[in-house]
Amino acid sequence: MRIGVAIDLGTSGFRAQKIDLETGEIKKTVITLRNPLPGANVMDHLDFAIHYGLDKAHGLSATAVKNILAELGVDLAEMEKFSICGNPIQLSIFQGIPIEDLAYAGERKKQKYHIEEQNRDARIIPLAEIEGFEEAANCKLFVPPAIKHEVGADALALIVKAGMIESNEIAIATDYGTNAEMALKANGVIYTGSAAAGPALEGQEIEYGSIASPHTISDVEFEGENLRCYVLDRDMTATRGDLVNPKTGEIIEKGELTAKGITGTGVIALIEAGMRNKLIVLPKIQTPDGILHLQDGIKFTNKDLIEAGRAIGAIRAGHITLCASAGIDMEELQTAHMSGAAGTYMDAAKAHKVGMIPYNANYVSQIGNTSLTVAREILLSEDRLWELQTIAKEIVGTHVMFATSDAFKEAYMLELAYWNEGMAFKMLQKFLKKKKLPIIGEPSSILKIDRQVERDIPELGEEGLEVLEKVGTYLTMVIEGCEGCHKCVKVCPNGALRMEENGTVKIRTDLCDGANCQRCLHACPDDRFKWENLTVAGK
Repeated sequence: MRIGVAIDLGTSGFRAQKIDLETGEIKKTVITLRNPLPGANVMDHLDFAIHYGLDKAHGLSATAVKNILAELGVDLAEMEKFSICGNPIQLSIFQGIPIEDLAYAGERKKQKYHIEEQNRDARIIPLAEIEGFEEAANCKLFVPPAIKHEVGADALALIVKAGMIESNEIAIATDYGTNAEMALKANGVIYTGSAAAGPALEGQEIEYGSIASPHTISDVEFEGENLRCYVLDRDMTATRGDLVNPKTGEIIEKGELTAKGITGTGVIALIEAGMRNKLIVLPKIQTPDGILHLQDGIKFTNKDLIEAGRAIGAIRAGHITLCASAGIDMEELQTAHMSGAAGTYMDAAKAHKVGMIPYNANYVSQIGNTSLTVAREILLSEDRLWELQTIAKEIVGTHVMFATSDAFKEAYMLELAYWNEGMAFKMLQKFLKKKKLPIIGEPSSILKIDRQVERDIPELGEEGLEVLEKVGTYLTMVIEGCEGCHKCVKVCPNGALRMEENGTVKIRTDLCDGANCQRCLHACPDDRFKWENLTVAGK
């Protein structure tokens, strides 16, 4: 059998499929629960690569991919084709391409530091040219093009699979993930953007959060005054879980599955249900202990509500900004497409009610993981790769950089006031009008939901799904003169760090919070803990 592998290098985790190149048949799927780089979002990954070395970041990414290939049962020496898709930062890190041009939005900054724009067009190269994959002597690497800057191949995949190239209707498409790529088509022009929503929509930065995987809560529904949890089974299908008193955690009725965490989609469902039943009145949870209780001891706190509100607000601010750039009102947006794991498992009606889908939308389609789909398409057809390059060139001039957009800044500040400070919705509308931004109307009462796939990865293959809970990437170093106080170990909030003999430190990078934490660095009493001394280790 001629074997190829397609992989979505996602910010919250990698998703890969082994494919029979003769028949195009999917044989097996492997997903990871986290990205192998330290940090919970793409900016953390960018920061790590710039401050501690692209070689380290690449080493972690490459090691994770090789561990995935081993889990797929694929021999590097026998693999013929390998295709990747994802945002420009993840694709660049994997390929070892400099990323400084992705770190700075302003042209003056780039000129000051003599930063050159990297070519991120479609390409086919020997995989053996990528450091760490020298064994893959007979394998070609297929790389799809970026559109511009931080909007890359994954955004292009979203646009294509949402049918926006062929259609002339006003529509918006959003990949509901950490980097929240989005595209708006209006008056025949496609506008793209990317909102750093953070990892809450992927179930991370939430105390009991988890990326969508078996035994995670993906939805909730009120039955009377109690909450029914719905838990993903081995095939990633939502199954009835426990019926719980949300104020106390008391189990009213046992369900079919136990749960180990809650996904981003479960968080959205919980917020919508809580607001509808007055258990959440922004900005607080209105239970005696300020906690919403779910099954198996899983809790949702006010801190979690703040994180989720920031993510929801970033997405709606992005929608407002694209409409402002296109010169249209929000009420003209009546068609919306949802992609990614969160966009698939999310109850679209609930997402609509909390504002993640434009309120005036009356048709919503859920289209699954478009990034992995496109990776598979280019693996099987070189013509498809060059077709995507042509499309990317056509829409390169209409990218909206949210980092430098006054409209996004104003809209996001108002969203934070609404979600985290308790600003009334009518006041939010009033200030949008005052700032001359597109105004959010009242939610449409007519909403047609077209759920095109049941899972974000519709086909898993005859060998099924494997969840790689430990990505298997580590950073290590020897701390010279270490006195063994273990303070660095004790302050690590995620248990990512351990101290071995002779002052040897080992950090499990997929658990590490990266630039947003670094407590280990600051805890060392003699300032001997130096991140720049870390090197990539195997398992």
